[in-house]
Amino acid sequence: MGTRPDITAWHPSVAGIEEVFHARFAQHAYPSHTHDAWTLLIVDDGLVHYDLDRHEHGALRDAVTLLPPGVPHDGRSVRPEGFRKRVLYLDRAVLGPGLVGAAVDRPSLADPLLRTRIHQLHEVLTRRTEDLEAASRLAFVAERPAGHLRHQAEPAPATGRGVAHRLRELLDTRLPGGVPLDEAAAMLGAHPASLVRAFSREFGIPPHRYLTGRRLELARRFLLDGHPAAEAATLAGFYDQAHLTRHFTRLLGVGPARYVGSRG
Repeated sequence: MGTRPDITAWHPSVAGIEEVFHARFAQHAYPSHTHDAWTLLIVDDGLVHYDLDRHEHGALRDAVTLLPPGVPHDGRSVRPEGFRKRVLYLDRAVLGPGLVGAAVDRPSLADPLLRTRIHQLHEVLTRRTEDLEAASRLAFVAERPAGHLRHQAEPAPATGRGVAHRLRELLDTRLPGGVPLDEAAAMLGAHPASLVRAFSREFGIPPHRYLTGRRLELARRFLLDGHPAAEAATLAGFYDQAHLTRHFTRLLGVGPARYVGSRG
């Protein structure tokens, strides 16, 4: 293994996530520093030791590490082969300032479900095209650390069938662009995670999948009206032709070109 770091970083268009950072380090050691954001970290390979507020901790592969904003910390590999990690830097408002002290005392969270949800969120963010799905997954990620740090599970307030139907109406009126989850939650007076749960329970699919289906309906109409695939993709709210083709093929088993060519 070489000594050069392997780093990928970007700023996603998802409210609440300031930066996504994927890295493999062989020999690099972080000096003491702070972040203005919450640092939500999972280790995929290796073992990391770090000092947080002058107390030593370890970032383990089967745990989630949550470092609060404004608190000094460093980081170094325990093993000579280094480590590989994925990090989300979350806006302070995602968890709130009232949890900083608890996170200093307990930065390591042994929560397999939380780790799985973080991994799934990274998978969506890596595609860089599914904003509503990423926002939905972020809502489910954010609620679990808050519960841990308050020393009790605090599920989001229950949301009924009515708000699920209002969200569907909102998505329909905002086609093809859709509506950010935090904006929809504010408009409907619901917690984002509860809103996603209510919609999924009522209609059998999460909001992002419903929106994708409606966009695919639009794309099919544009294609059958003679629009080129790249133009149909843009008109239907997809990022580009590749984004449309991936979802189109997943739904129908063929890509847009074959679909149009199948007309009798």
